[in-house]
This record gives sequence, structure tokens and C-alpha cells, in this order.
Amino acid sequence: MRRTWLAVLAVTVGAAAVASGVSQMATAGMPSRPQASAPPRSPLRWGECPGPAQAALTCARLTVPLDYRHPDGRTIDIEVSRSASTKPAEKRGVLLLNPGGPGLPGLTVPALMKLPEEVRDRYDVIGFDPRGVGHSTPLTCDFTRVQGGVAANPPNPGSAADVVEQAATAKRLAAQCTTSKTADLLPYITTANTARDMDRIRAALGVPKTSYYGESYGTYLGAVYTALFPHRGDRIVLDSSLPPEGYDAEALRGQGAGFETRFPDFAKFAAAAHQEYHLGSTPAAVREKYFQLAARLDDKPVQGYDGTTFRVVTAAMLRADSDLAGLAGVWHALDTGQPLPGSDDTGGGGTYSDNYPAAYLAVICGDSRWPRALATYQHNVAVDRVRHPMYGAFTANIRPCAFWPAPAEPKVKITDRGSAGVLMVQNLRDPATPLSGALRTRGALGERARMVTVDQGGHVAYLTGSNTCADNVVNNYLVTGKRPAHDTSCPAQPATP
Repeated sequence: MRRTWLAVLAVTVGAAAVASGVSQMATAGMPSRPQASAPPRSPLRWGECPGPAQAALTCARLTVPLDYRHPDGRTIDIEVSRSASTKPAEKRGVLLLNPGGPGLPGLTVPALMKLPEEVRDRYDVIGFDPRGVGHSTPLTCDFTRVQGGVAANPPNPGSAADVVEQAATAKRLAAQCTTSKTADLLPYITTANTARDMDRIRAALGVPKTSYYGESYGTYLGAVYTALFPHRGDRIVLDSSLPPEGYDAEALRGQGAGFETRFPDFAKFAAAAHQEYHLGSTPAAVREKYFQLAARLDDKPVQGYDGTTFRVVTAAMLRADSDLAGLAGVWHALDTGQPLPGSDDTGGGGTYSDNYPAAYLAVICGDSRWPRALATYQHNVAVDRVRHPMYGAFTANIRPCAFWPAPAEPKVKITDRGSAGVLMVQNLRDPATPLSGALRTRGALGERARMVTVDQGGHVAYLTGSNTCADNVVNNYLVTGKRPAHDTSCPAQPATP
């Protein structure tokens, strides 16, 4: 569930052009830092959840300020869900979940995440759709399905001229966002404001502190929460961490290196199954097959796959060991002209919503200043094509954030000040949030944190079914509050693709 969301949706999305009126709205007359979160105006009233039925959940709507600088001004809604503990005598508090993204809904996560009973017994497990997402006053850029796809996955650049062409597209997409019917929300759809919403949720639940589990982008959200509210976090678990600056241009470029670090796991798997997939009898041959297929599809798409789609799907499916066999099947079909696995399915239609790419852009563009000079992206693409030839040019390409308004407030600094209650878990070969960035966040948190590195590949360490050591460390912390005395590691266990 979790890796599926992050796989194709959050592989990339980027920078965009901006209307001057929105830019002025985002920066003019605003103090450098909003006021701290205040208590909510009313308690949560639990009832039926919106959308598809989830029998294990009840939901409530919380009203929060759009702009925390003006807490008595305009408001928006945050939809919150709860999976209540069935053992009140053992309950110690609430556990708030975030599945990453940004832009991913979180309302159903408490029902879908396979938390062990010993954890569920001790918490009311809480989910929410972040501001701008899903049932929480959603954003739109009025993208068509095609535009939304391009916003998430711009074409892989083969030359400096391709970067120029993509810049024109990115500028149009950004302008479309900043002139849409929800454009006035954009300056306030940020990680910092979502963290402030989390503290409103905490207060509405009537607890002095909240425990938290966040993965991928959710690690940055959790780190920002601990920075803004350093004494309101209880047991904080950050799984697969972004760098302390969050999801900015350099973090996206880092996925080029992450791809190269992770790919040998797939190459080894495919080479061992050469008689089934015929992708190469050695890891080196499988790597060469990647470049052959990418070049062939760049020249002539097959079954809806061009070179960009091939690279993006490969990156997405590298995120979970359970997807490696499926990825090998996709490669084999593209290589031989056979039908793609699942190509006879009738799903995939229905009404299109651009809420994901709209919210994704709002957060990553609104959190950070992205480079604006076209020459910077041309340089980065050229450099990363050499440094990380499998995926580097794609992740270095220009995004709509290059044309976005300046962030409305300074970036929240992640520091070692605050209560010591953070546990980080991190795969050594994570393609989406590489170890190098997580180590920098570990350093920024100082003695507040302990870090467990896991000798496995893939994105997200906890409850993937691959490493019981990592699961046990997280479970023990959430249940007993005991972290490792020092940073530690979990050895490799056999993968189960």
C-alpha cells in the first residue's frame, strides 16, 4: 500500500512559473514566522468517514487557520481519522501517521497499515489528509490527465535543448497552478503549516503529547514538527529520511545516486532468474539491458512506454523487494514485444483528479527556493548524466518550482534542541531517500535521535516483511519507549521478491 503510493506518484514533480499577483500575495506584508499553534475552537466529533467505507475507522473534521499568522482569519478543514485502541487500560496516547508524498492522502492509513496488535493496543491510531489534499480543503491546478503526468514526470532530457523545451512546459504548468481557482491557498500549503495542523489535531484529541510515525517525506514533516513543537512529541519514528532541508532540488537530484545504489539488488535478482526473464546472465549484462531498453524506447515507444516512463517505472518498482519480479516481467515484455503484465486489465479509467500533482507542487515549491536560472539546470543535467547515468539526468531536469513564488516564510531549521524521543530507521540502499541525506538529518538532530541502519535495499524499512530486526526495534520503541542506547544496525535477511 505505502510503496505503491510512493512508487509512481512521488517519483518526481517539480518547479513552475508564477503569476505576479500570487507572488506578491505570498511575500508582501507577512511576518517572518507565524504564531505558534493555538488550541482548536472545538473538540473533534467522530462519525462516518468520507469516501470508500473503512469499517475500522471513524472520522472528524477539524477547522484550522489557513494562515497561522492570522489565527482568527480565514479557515480551512482538515479531515482526521481514528482507529481506536480496543484496550483502554493499556493505552498510553495517540499515534499519528503520515505516508509521505508530499500530496498523498493519509485518511485511510490507520486501517491499511499493518501495525502489530501490541502497538494498536497502546494507541488510538490517527490519520489525516494534509491541508490541500483529499478531503482536507483540496487544491487543484486544473491539470488534465496528460498535464498531471508531465508535471509528475517531465521527459528525460537528452540534451541542453531538451532542458529549454521542458522549461517552457514547466513555466506553463506553474502559471496554471498559480491562476487556478485554489491559487489563493498555495502560499499556505507548506510542511510547516501542516506541522502546525498536527499540533491542532493533538490539542483537539486532548493529549499533551503525540507519538508519530512518518515515512519518506513524512520524516521531514515529523522533523519539522519536533522543531516547531520540541516538547509536544512523545515517541517519534522517522522511516527513510530526507535531508534536513527537506524535499528540495538537491534532494530530488539525490535520487539519481539512490537509483545507482539500489539497482545492483535488482540486477543480481534478474541475473539469477535469467532463464525466466532473459535480461542477462550477469548483473553487468542486466545493467547494459537497462541502457539498451531506455535508448530503444526513447526512439520508439512500445505499449505506452517511452524512455521516460521506462525509467520512472523502474525507479518506482525498485522501491520494494516485492516488486522486483514484477519489474523483471515488465522489462521482459518490453524487450520481446509481449503483452505487459496485467495489460488485459480493464482498470485505470474513471474521473481524473489532479489533486496529487497540485498538492505535491504546492509543498515542494512552497517549502524551498529552487534554482531559477535555466543554465543551472542544464549544468546539473550534464553533470548528473555522467555521475549517475541511469537516472541522474531525469532527476536534475527543471521542474515548475523554478518559476514558483518565493516561499512565504523562512525554512524551519532542524536542530538538536528539544526532547530526546526520535528513532530513525533507514535502509542502506534506499533509492528514494538515500542514506547520505538521512545521515545529515541524524547529525542535525544530535542526541535527540538514535538511528538504526538496515542492510537491505528499497524504500521504507518498517513493516516491509523483509527485516524482522528493524520491525522489532520500532515495535519495542512504540510499545515500551526504549530506544537503542547508541546508533546501531540490523543485518541483512533473505529478500522475498
